[in-house]
Amino acid sequence: FACQNGKCIEENKVCDFIPHCSHGEDESSSVTQESHSPPLGSSAEVPPDYYGRPPPLDHSTNSTEGYFMFIFKNSSSLHPRAVLRGPWFQQSASGCTMTFWHHNSGISVGAADMYLRIRGVQNNTVIWRTVYDQGPQWHQVTVQLGRITKPFQIALAKISLGVFDGVSALDDVTFRNCSMPPAVAECPLQTNFHCLHTKSCVEHLQLCDLVDDCGDGSDEEGCSPELQCNFEEGLCSWMQEQSGGDTFNWTRIQGPTPSLHTGPWKDHTLGTSYGHYLYIESSSPQEFMDTALLLSRVFQPTHQRLQHEAKSRHHCVFRFHYHMYGSHVFRLAVYMRTTASGRGHMLWVRYGNQGNMWHRKTLYLNSARPFQILIEGTVGDDFHGDIAVDDLSFLHCEPFDELPHANSTTPALTTVAPTVPPHSCPEGQFVCGSHDECVPLTQVCNFRPDCSDGSDEMNCVQDSCDFKGGDTCGWKMDNPSQNPVHLYSWSPEQGESIHEGEQYHRPINDHTINSPEGWYMCADSSNGGYGQSTDLQTPVITSTGPYCTMVFWYYMSGFTVGSLQVLLRQGNDTREVWSQAGNQGNRWRQGEVFLGISNNVVFRAKHGISYMGDVVIDDVTFLDCSPPLPSDQPCTHEQYACANGHCIPQDHLCDFIDHCGDNSDEDSYICQGFVGRCSFEFDLCSWRQCRQDDFDWLIKAGSTPTVGTGPSSDHTLRDPSGHYLYLESSIPQAVGVSARVVGPLLSKRSSQCKIRFYIHMSGDGIGTFSVFSKSEGHHQPLLNLTGDQGNYWQLMEIPLSSSTDFRVVLEGKVGRSPKGDICLDDITFSPGCLLAFPSSSSSSGAETTPTLSTGSCAPGFQTCENGRCFSPRQSCDFTDDCGDGTDEKDCGTSCSFEEGRCGWSSSLADEFDWMLGTGSVQSIRPPFDHTLMDENGHFMYLEATPVGLRGDKAHIRSSVWKESSPICKLSFWYYISHKASGTIRLFIDNTLLEVWEKTGHQGNKWNRAEIPLRNLRNFEVIFEGIRTKDMSGGAAIDDLEFVDCAPSRCPFKTADCPDVTDFVCRSGHCIPSHLVCDSKAECDDESDEIDYHIIGSPGACDFNVEADQWEESCQLSQEANDDFDWLIRDRTDTPGTGPESDHSPGDGGNFLYVYSAIQREGDVAKITTRSPFPASVGLCHLRFWFFMYGSDRMGTLKVYTVGASGVPLLMWATTGNHGNQWTYVNVILSNTEPFTVTFQAEVGGDMWTDVALDDVSYTAECFSGGPVTPQPLTCASDQFQCTYSYQCVSQSWQCDGEPDCADRSDEEDCGSLVPGTLPPQDLCPTGFYQCSSQICIPSILRCDGVHDCPDGEDEYSCREAQIIINFLDDSSYYSNKYINKWPCLHVTVLQCSCLCSTTFRYSGVPLSQEPLFWGSRAVKYENHCSIQAA
Repeated sequence: FACQNGKCIEENKVCDFIPHCSHGEDESSSVTQESHSPPLGSSAEVPPDYYGRPPPLDHSTNSTEGYFMFIFKNSSSLHPRAVLRGPWFQQSASGCTMTFWHHNSGISVGAADMYLRIRGVQNNTVIWRTVYDQGPQWHQVTVQLGRITKPFQIALAKISLGVFDGVSALDDVTFRNCSMPPAVAECPLQTNFHCLHTKSCVEHLQLCDLVDDCGDGSDEEGCSPELQCNFEEGLCSWMQEQSGGDTFNWTRIQGPTPSLHTGPWKDHTLGTSYGHYLYIESSSPQEFMDTALLLSRVFQPTHQRLQHEAKSRHHCVFRFHYHMYGSHVFRLAVYMRTTASGRGHMLWVRYGNQGNMWHRKTLYLNSARPFQILIEGTVGDDFHGDIAVDDLSFLHCEPFDELPHANSTTPALTTVAPTVPPHSCPEGQFVCGSHDECVPLTQVCNFRPDCSDGSDEMNCVQDSCDFKGGDTCGWKMDNPSQNPVHLYSWSPEQGESIHEGEQYHRPINDHTINSPEGWYMCADSSNGGYGQSTDLQTPVITSTGPYCTMVFWYYMSGFTVGSLQVLLRQGNDTREVWSQAGNQGNRWRQGEVFLGISNNVVFRAKHGISYMGDVVIDDVTFLDCSPPLPSDQPCTHEQYACANGHCIPQDHLCDFIDHCGDNSDEDSYICQGFVGRCSFEFDLCSWRQCRQDDFDWLIKAGSTPTVGTGPSSDHTLRDPSGHYLYLESSIPQAVGVSARVVGPLLSKRSSQCKIRFYIHMSGDGIGTFSVFSKSEGHHQPLLNLTGDQGNYWQLMEIPLSSSTDFRVVLEGKVGRSPKGDICLDDITFSPGCLLAFPSSSSSSGAETTPTLSTGSCAPGFQTCENGRCFSPRQSCDFTDDCGDGTDEKDCGTSCSFEEGRCGWSSSLADEFDWMLGTGSVQSIRPPFDHTLMDENGHFMYLEATPVGLRGDKAHIRSSVWKESSPICKLSFWYYISHKASGTIRLFIDNTLLEVWEKTGHQGNKWNRAEIPLRNLRNFEVIFEGIRTKDMSGGAAIDDLEFVDCAPSRCPFKTADCPDVTDFVCRSGHCIPSHLVCDSKAECDDESDEIDYHIIGSPGACDFNVEADQWEESCQLSQEANDDFDWLIRDRTDTPGTGPESDHSPGDGGNFLYVYSAIQREGDVAKITTRSPFPASVGLCHLRFWFFMYGSDRMGTLKVYTVGASGVPLLMWATTGNHGNQWTYVNVILSNTEPFTVTFQAEVGGDMWTDVALDDVSYTAECFSGGPVTPQPLTCASDQFQCTYSYQCVSQSWQCDGEPDCADRSDEEDCGSLVPGTLPPQDLCPTGFYQCSSQICIPSILRCDGVHDCPDGEDEYSCREAQIIINFLDDSSYYSNKYINKWPCLHVTVLQCSCLCSTTFRYSGVPLSQEPLFWGSRAVKYENHCSIQAA
């Protein structure tokens, strides 16, 4: 070919897309026209009335001056045809495309085809087509030509069916990326291949990919056929899925697919209609979400290539070409699996219409195990959804034999690498990758690398995950291979995979890089149906730290988006800790969940009512999740020493979070110095509803009633059963109305005082939350929050101070919409906050010494209705001390409910209530009561409410009962039927022990239950009702009766007492051992103070020693870092303040004293025990008396325990004027370290603020560090040990019809009557024996050798008995049952007291302890101290 400048070039270089002539004329050529030809012209050259339409402007210049090709009809044929042919091109590169603009408008404009002609090939291949009117505008079209190795020509043909009416034009034809790579002298061998003949450079990844990129075929020489497939000869080494993992097969085809407007028109290999490829047919019988799987052969693990240096530079890669064209194309995905079943994990995925062209994809493959590649095509929801693949090839991958089958069980924790190196680790240890390193299995997957190479955290969930590249970072998805097809499940996705219409359902950009190329996890609602859920969970997390928090971002947009929950899973227990539901707008939102010490975490997505709205998460991060390491150093002065040896900051004490890991920082005894603590699990604690607001705060468990606002669970338990305080913003509340709760009265003497609480304010209608301090009618604002603060619990901490006593007020105001619930939980005041007197004494356990007043009852006593008096300790003790029941009537006592609730109170923390009501045939409650058996009688029943849900709970509880007898029982009647439904449970609250439960239909009648309560102290009785159906209720209780519950006044020593350590007064009362020898008589006869000795125990002192000897004698020391010292005095130095005498018995004693007259306000004096007490929690009792009398500007008195770290733990504090009297205090001391005890007094605002101490003592548990209990009672082999009392009785006395144990347990579980056993004893009065015929005979006739019952059963199970005389302390009691076979024996009762301390004499001689046998009759000795003799 001759260029214009005279240069000659080879003819095969003409029209090869590379200009070889200097002016490029070798790439210019004339266009051939045939017949009904498109002429070249401009708008001006087209007749104005051309077919009745104005001519178009050209596309290049958008004017009448530019040129274009258009159809000019010059034939009268019925089927005229116009053809425009381009030049013959030599070849094209693999990326070659042609772009042009066309105009096709008019009623009868007809169709146009563009086709590819290849020299030497008879058939042409259509590469583009347009039909019908496309509108009066230019349209751009891009046609993919790809790699064509032979000369080819592009032709445009226009066909008309006789009537041509319209404008059809062509303009701006452009070819892009069509030239082959140029020849170069050399190539970078590390990344490129130098073609043999053309000397071009191509990338290594283009080798053996079934495309001739060099132009001479050298890049495709020497390739392994088993690693390539172009489907021209079949499926090669690829296979269709045969094991049921899909629903149909891929189809091999030539040319276009059967359906119009979808699928390719030519293959990729040859670029013609006679080349082959695979596709999925989306037409019937296929349905939406049907899948077809294509399986590769199996390959070796990629890591084995590292052993071959020559191959280690190249990665195993998979190349393929795909075609996804059509309005309803759905999904194409590639998976890698390492077992013979399932899909494995996803490597790549594409969604939706990708245009009418072939796309190339390269995937890098990495696997430590043999693997297989799966290609999955998924059908869309219409027949325009064909998907095709072609030219599949592998590079640098080594074939393998076959995959192993999946294990039937999956281990809970993957801790072993594919190849475990030789090791010497013992069983139960993890083998690190580093040589000779082992760590305990409990340290694997705990967010802290304990192996030096980090291998113990390698197969665990990662600290942070952005899902880049589809990597799930250890999160486990539902396995698609084990679930039905089309299941709703999590999968990694990209914004660039969004298909038409889906851009409103999930985000186009991820959160990490804000790009369509970024990745996130998506639960695609195109799959599954309404209500289905899918879980994304961590592998096993062995342990986390107490501060562990998970932060993540979520996207929930769409009209019918479902919900997202975060669950904590431990074994079979799963609980929800966070949730969000409904459309949250077209943006990413942050979520935060406090995990604390927990195990597995689960994201659960639930499907909405349709496909419009996916649930998406991104950037999941675990913060501060590694468990703390035990320190080999002692805790510092700013740290609290946990019981397990960990050290935590002092500020983390008692904040309702287990920072220690053993809960020792949240123990109620450790936290007793934190006033006003409330978790709202049952009531408002010391908080009260304000009467001057518009409505009340409520207590709630689980999520709030309004979707889209409020938490999923409380903060304390992080469980739906936990309670919190919340403000309901739904109807009937109006915008702007407020609800307030008011805290306890705090002292102006509070210092370094602050309030801490957790708040949850989430929803698009949130109003305002405010905190005020209220003092003398004035409100001081402390905090104001408005609007959405995030869907998680947040800690708020506010410093408090005031010049006068004050209260804290928490106020919530309703926002603009129902999605505005405000929630509070876990409120506490710091130890620097002091309750103002008199609140302090009532809550601190302090008691004043009662003095008589002019009234009828002494101070501290209450008046009975009949005018008598009773003390608080006589109330709620099952004994009618008033004589008219006044002291017991409001305790939650025996009740028929005819006169009210008898003191049974409802819990404020419940979703609904027990109601007092009467019978009703129409309603769901019982038709009649049990007491009167008519519809006018009363009972308590479970309320049915319109919004009640299954599982809602209601409680009624008694007051705190002080003590019950060993034979105490509670009987009641209950009614549960199909109509009056529910579950009723009975709890004892001192241990929250469930003792009874009934549910389900129990018949349309009242049923009786009797529950033994036994010997208890300081306990409540709680009835819990649970809804068993939504909006249900009606289950009822009636006629509650406490039977034989009054404690005995004549006990068998400690047998009748609630605790084995109890002290038995001589008067017969039982009192706790920590009240003995505390200078305060609890026994009516003061026998608990008879052996009163204070001096001798370190730190205990009555201060009745010389002024210069008290520190040494009492083992107390003045602190060096305080402001002044305590003094010894026998009377006050300042009139009007301090005591006139000491508290100790007798006259002339001393007391310890703070002299305030010469000190400044705020000065502090401290004394501390010299010897540390052993560590103990909840066991050691400090008893002392204090005197704080004088000015209203009185200072403070505090008691601390101080551990080895020097951190003081406040155990007790008081302030204010307590009156001109000594006040008693009993404080439980606790510390996880050996501790000293510090008394700290702070001077008040003037000289009349003296503070005095006296009679300080400690219980024995303080010195032992553990409970002080007697040795467990051991009975002989022929004796029966009573179950609930500390007694042994003869084995022969068990099941004899008469109770011999104080708790009557010897007559329990005795079975039914059989020959030779005794009949039941339930009809005859005391002192009589019941025969089988129900005849009553005197008990003295039992076992006397004579058959007195008709059937002789009075002589069953009789044995010779013996007299056993036991001596305990200074009194004796007998445990003999019968004295058998004695002749006339004269017995003299010399002494009989309430203690039944009896001496027996025979013929004037005391009976010995040896067994004695007598006579013919038997006598039974009982507690009433009477003797019968024959």
